[in-house]
This record gives sequence, structure tokens and C-alpha cells, in this order.
Amino acid sequence: MRVGLLTGGGDVPGLNAAIRAVVKRGEGEYGHQIVGFRNGWRGVVDGDVQPLTRKDIRNVLPVGGTLLGTARFHPHASDGGIDAVLATLEAERLEALICIGGDGTLHAASKMAEAGVNIVAIPKTIDNDVWGTDQSIGFDTAVTVATDAVDRIHTTAESHNRVMIVEVMGRHAGWIATTAGIAGGAEIVLAPEAPFDIERIERFLKHRHRAHASFSIIVVAEGAVPAEGTAMHYETQVGKFGEIVAGAIGERLKAEIEQRTGFDTRVTVLGHVQRGGTPTPTDRILGSRFGVAAIDAVSQGRSNVMTALRGDRVELVPLEEVAGKVKHVPAELLAVASALA
Repeated sequence: MRVGLLTGGGDVPGLNAAIRAVVKRGEGEYGHQIVGFRNGWRGVVDGDVQPLTRKDIRNVLPVGGTLLGTARFHPHASDGGIDAVLATLEAERLEALICIGGDGTLHAASKMAEAGVNIVAIPKTIDNDVWGTDQSIGFDTAVTVATDAVDRIHTTAESHNRVMIVEVMGRHAGWIATTAGIAGGAEIVLAPEAPFDIERIERFLKHRHRAHASFSIIVVAEGAVPAEGTAMHYETQVGKFGEIVAGAIGERLKAEIEQRTGFDTRVTVLGHVQRGGTPTPTDRILGSRFGVAAIDAVSQGRSNVMTALRGDRVELVPLEEVAGKVKHVPAELLAVASALA
């Protein structure tokens, strides 16, 4: 078979592990030809191909990013995009397409499956918000980076008697904020799933600093917002492409806390640092498992499915059940973060 492969949306550590697994398993076990598309769905529309062999994936396992490049482009949202994809797949004589991506890329994959393309998807996102899988490629590395940052912030916060705000990614779901906040021992964790009350934060900080501590750490997801009817009015700041403006909620919290408490407060925005660098062993292993499972599924004639981690097992779930859904942080995990304040 000739099988297409693309990575779409934001890059994450562990993508190259998945690409490597697809190529090694597909070529070595099944004798398939793997054809990569550069820059996600844009490459499929443009016919920008890159044949992938074992030589191309040598030494990529510990490398972050994606050797294929990526882009935020969805063919179903572009005039003639779906027809262009179908024309490219026909011209390249591809019998199936493996798509590695987050919610946007997977939604596009489901649209192409509806158009008759044999699709197998692999979930990746540092936000860990793809529905149907316990974990996505890139999440573990992002949490590791964020936890290390919180650990480092502790010493400077205590030395200067400051409130330190660490802003992490997470527009619709606060997985990074919640898990890194718990692992790093943050006093306050703010996630999109639980809108906050700035007056409760004010009272907590004043009590903590008066009773037993001279510093506090707050981890906030970029998509966190105050609860309706509370004292702080804030609307999420977005850029021209709908992306959240980095640092917006962190800076607003800083201003509110300083004005309300008088405590010296600083902000650290981790931003794209969470996406970059060497993938953790967990993401290398997960990417490898998903890659093998995806090419096995293609070889078995499976279509319109996504690889998913369920407990200790990698399973296939219907793509139509996944597309357009968000996996939120469960209340139990948010409660743990709150209980450890």
C-alpha cells in the first residue's frame, strides 16, 4: 500500500516518535510506501509531498517538533479544499491517510472521512483535551516543563517575599495547569473548568501571608476566567487568528492582586517553551505505540478511527465520536489541587 502521513496544528514533542514508528512498522513489517505531507493539511491541498524511508527517520526519536513541519489549516474550511485533498490523494495513488493532530486537525480528518478518505488518526496536543483518549502525545513533556518552572519559581518567590504567577497553555481545558500545579506545589491553581472569585483569592493570600508564609505560587491556564457575578470583570483576549494572547490573564491577575493586597507580584509566561525541546520518555513511548497501532489499523483495513490510550491499552475509537468534543479536567482532580492549597 501507499499510505499518506501528516502532522497538523501546533507542534509537540513526540511527533517524530510517531512518524518513526509508522515508517519503521509500515515499511519493515508490511512493505508499505509511506508518503509524508509537509505542513499538515496545507501540504495535502498543495501536493507538497516527501517520501519517507527508514533513512529519513534515523536519529529523530529524541528530537522535538516534527520533521514534516506543521500548519493550522483545515481543508473543509477553505474553498475547494476538500476537492484538492481528494485530487492529491488520487494523484499520489494513496489508499489511506494517517493524520496526527489535535482537535482541529482531527475535526478536519473526520470531514475527509465523510468524503470517502480512509483515515486513521493519532491524537497529539499538550493541552491533553482530545476526547476519547486518556493521554495525547506531547502532554507529558509539557507538564514536565511546567512543573520544573514552578519548582524553580519557588526559590525566587520565597527569597523576595513575592506572589508569583505562572501562566501555562490551556484554552478550553486546564490539564497542564492542574497537573503541574499539583506536582509543583502551587498554592492556587486556576483552570477554565472552574471560574474563579478574585475576592476569595485575595482573602486566601492575605491569610496565608499573615499566618505562616511570605510567598505564594499561582498557576493559571491561559483560558481561565473569573466567575460571573464576581468582582473581577475580564474577557479572554484573542489575536487575529483566534489564539489567546499570551500573558493577558497573567498580567490582569497581577494587577488585581497587587491592587487588592499590596503584595509584590510577578508573572512568568511559559508560552511556547512548553511545546519545544526534547520529548520525555513517556511521550516517545506513547508516540511509538500510537504510530504502530495506526499503521496496523491501516493494514487491517480499518478507517475513520483514532488511536487512544485507555488505561494501559492502546485501542481504536470511532473518529466521529471524538471530533468536536473537548476532554475537560475532572472535578476530582480539580478538587485535589484545591485541597492542597
